[in-house]
Amino acid sequence: MKALKEYGASLVNPDFIPSGVKTAVLVDSLLFVINHGTAFWRGQMTQERWISALLTYVMPYLVNVYGQYSYRRRLMGDSSSLK
Repeated sequence: MKALKEYGASLVNPDFIPSGVKTAVLVDSLLFVINHGTAFWRGQMTQERWISALLTYVMPYLVNVYGQYSYRRRLMGDSSSLK
């Protein structure tokens, strides 16, 4: 449970945000075009599609920050030093 709380805190860690946002914008834009591009260009984006698109933008951010968090946790050897 402690690791989950630390990960939650890492989502707003200023050290992790820039890389997470850059990854999210790049990866998610590509995923948006792949998954929703046709519907977007045809004007067929429903509320459900927009929600799905939003989640498409959130997931790579979460994964990127988790990778940074895990790496730093292993590097430090002590999860309490992440603060």
